[in-house]
Amino acid sequence: MIEPFVLRAALAGVGLSLATGLLGSFVVWRRMAYFGDATSHAAILGVALSFAFGLPLYAGILAVVVAVALIVAGLSGRGYQSDTVLGVMAHSALALGLVAVSFLPSVRSDLSSYLFGDILAVGWRDVALIWGGCIAIAGLILWRWDGLVTATVNEELAQASGIRPDRERLVLTLALAVTVALSIKVVGALLIAALLIIPAAAARAFSATPERMAALAVLIGAGAALGGVAASLSFDTPAGPSVVVVAFLAFLLSLLRRADH
Repeated sequence: MIEPFVLRAALAGVGLSLATGLLGSFVVWRRMAYFGDATSHAAILGVALSFAFGLPLYAGILAVVVAVALIVAGLSGRGYQSDTVLGVMAHSALALGLVAVSFLPSVRSDLSSYLFGDILAVGWRDVALIWGGCIAIAGLILWRWDGLVTATVNEELAQASGIRPDRERLVLTLALAVTVALSIKVVGALLIAALLIIPAAAARAFSATPERMAALAVLIGAGAALGGVAASLSFDTPAGPSVVVVAFLAFLLSLLRRADH
């Protein structure tokens, strides 16, 4: 018989993969790995502000992450090099968050769970929020799929087709911000970027079309979540990092696939 906490962890991990698989594909295609770092590191500042002002945890994280995402998007379009802006925001947000947490003993004592996640500690409310949010994100991405793919492949072609690349970029930006906020308890602020990138990168070797890659990324992410939970229980390892390690093993298999071709 499956223990309730194991069932909750499995459901949370599979639910999160619905969003990370689809979004991760665009992160890989658009080379937005630094963007994932910047938004995920901002989550720690969101945690600190949530506790300091008595806000719901997810609301505080979401507010800060969305603000950072919009700042990055705005600065990148005003003559600043995007990698420079992302580097500044990623490290500054993390540093500000850690400094803010140092003034909150109740958060500082449990800081590792926010940095690396604790999927085995999620409650049913967390599961419901993750599934509701990730289904909404997946629906948004699938609804905007053609426009997002076209804008990713060629912005000039997108404009000629009546698609606004800036609008599609904003859709991705906000969807990534929400995903980061939802993932804080599952894999933590430092590992969510890995869960976005690694399954999509692994799926790329087995995919001939964007649709196939996105679908495989979702499956690999779900498999990594389930495998990571099982490994954590079996070997008494940290759950969040275990999920990422299983995803990395899938990526190594994809390298063998590439080597055979």
